[in-house]
Amino acid sequence: MKRFGRISLVLSLTLSMMMLGACSSNNGGGAAEENSDNSGTKSTNSITLGFSQVGAESGWRSANTKSIQDSAKEAGYTLKFSDAQQKQENQIKALRSFIQQKVDVISFSPVVESGWDTVLKEAKDAGIPVILTDRAVDSKDTSLYVTFLGSDFVEEGRKAGQWLTEQYKDAAEDINIVELQGTTGSAPANDRMQGFKEVISSNPNLKIIASQTGDFTRAKGKEVMQAFLKAHKDIDVLYAHNDDMALGAIQAIEAAGLKPGEDIKIISVDAVKDGMQAASEGKINFIVECNPLLGPQLMKVVQDVVDGKSVEARIVTEETTFTSEEAKEALPNRQY
Repeated sequence: MKRFGRISLVLSLTLSMMMLGACSSNNGGGAAEENSDNSGTKSTNSITLGFSQVGAESGWRSANTKSIQDSAKEAGYTLKFSDAQQKQENQIKALRSFIQQKVDVISFSPVVESGWDTVLKEAKDAGIPVILTDRAVDSKDTSLYVTFLGSDFVEEGRKAGQWLTEQYKDAAEDINIVELQGTTGSAPANDRMQGFKEVISSNPNLKIIASQTGDFTRAKGKEVMQAFLKAHKDIDVLYAHNDDMALGAIQAIEAAGLKPGEDIKIISVDAVKDGMQAASEGKINFIVECNPLLGPQLMKVVQDVVDGKSVEARIVTEETTFTSEEAKEALPNRQY
């Protein structure tokens, strides 16, 4: 009987310890605790973000990529990153890969504006929210994405046009303008052209005599500017949709024996460090800022979306403009 009593006691103690262990597991740092906080929202270290970048065509884009990668790391997100190399088919393939991997959120900067409805509907059907960054899409179904975070490209074009109209408000003869456009069909190219034309149309002396894409690259900007200079001997102003194209154009202007900023006034968009350097030297007369450091804002929006919080359908970044003198003052503290 004593032996039976000892066995009963051991079994009883073992059962008690197992029950305590189970309670401890339910109240401690188990798997459920790792994936949510006390409010029931998903923790940052369990969020997977799929991001498809346009490419690496400019200094602006490189700074934008770094900002997103660094901010995702700082936030503790798992980042699935894809470079589309400026090809829409690569970007669509990347988005479908993100859907297959069941990421929590998809974000991308569209190469062009049109042709996204099918893949965006696939993401919606899979229950994966989409955030547009830097560039918009022209889809009529705005339910296919949660929000668009980025610059107001039309307003950037307006700012460029406003500076130009002010400079030539007393002009008595035609002012001939050539335009280096961004990638054909892209939102910044379309919108920067629209905003610029909208403003300069108030002065009939301001005339765009040639307009061609430079694909946002320095090499193409130089090539197209060389063609402009051969075709037109009376260019007064260059309006470039980004700094890299303007910098390429400067090389062509100097090779032609002309002084950029003097013989040909130059307006650009972006305000990356190389562009600001050229402006500080008087080679670019006016730069409209387009801030590439969207990473911190994007990560906050991702967390809000995952947490089910309300997000504005359009989030505009704050930006400014620089004359040559203002660029000289701002250059030492420029982050990109």
